This record gives sequence, C-alpha cells and structure tokens, in this order.
Amino acid sequence: MIRILTALVFVAAASTASAQGICQGIADRCEKHITSNYIPDGQFYRALLQGDEIAEFNLTLFGGTTYRIAACSGETDGNLVFSVYDTSKERNLLFTNKDHVNAPYWDLAIASTLDVAVEAVLDPSKAGSGCAVMLIGFKR
Repeated sequence: MIRILTALVFVAAASTASAQGICQGIADRCEKHITSNYIPDGQFYRALLQGDEIAEFNLTLFGGTTYRIAACSGETDGNLVFSVYDTSKERNLLFTNKDHVNAPYWDLAIASTLDVAVEAVLDPSKAGSGCAVMLIGFKR
C-alpha cells in the first residue's frame, strides 16, 4: 500500500512539474507583449484548460488608467480567446479579442474604476488542451 501511495505521489509531482514547465515557456513568450511602456502587475494568471473549459480571473481596474491584457496559450499567439465583462448583474461584455482575430494582447483605457471578470477559453479550432497564461500591465 505504501509503495502504491508513493508511486501515485511521484506521478502527481511529475505531472505538476511538467505542467509548470509548459506554462513557464508560454508565460515567457506572453511576457514579451507587456512592453516597456507598461508596468506589469507582478502576477501571472494561469489555468490548465481542456476542450471548452473556461478560466475566469477577477480584477479591479482603476479609472484613468490604460491597461494591457496579454493572453497566451500553446506555441504560437492566437490560440486563446479572452473576454472582459463587468461584474454587474447584466455582466456586460466590454471587450473580446475574438472580434480581433484572437489578438494576443489588447489595451483597455478605463474611464472609471470597475470590477471585471476576464474569461479565457482555448480556440477550439487551434487547441484542444493547454496552459492559458494572462498578464496585466498598466501604462507608465
């Protein structure tokens, strides 16, 4: 029994390390979209997605600021669809990169402070599973 548990722990640890390695390469590539004109918020938002799973990240965006959202998955840009919604009852769509050929980043000028939910999903025509990475920067 102890051998079986030890083997399961080893397999789980190896899978986690492999996923972190895959995500790190994507994060490194995605980080290039946060150019020197932007200050990163210091966080890497990550999720492992399969099929039509949706990752959701909740943020507060402050008024009078321009933000750059970069979202990446897979080995090339354009594999991840991200959408920004306000968190009101109506959950209004504020932006989606789907309308812009899955652009890997977008700049959002925020007039007044608001809470948002950013949803990320893999483009089903390009990837069936993978690591999704999102980065946020604000304009200097």
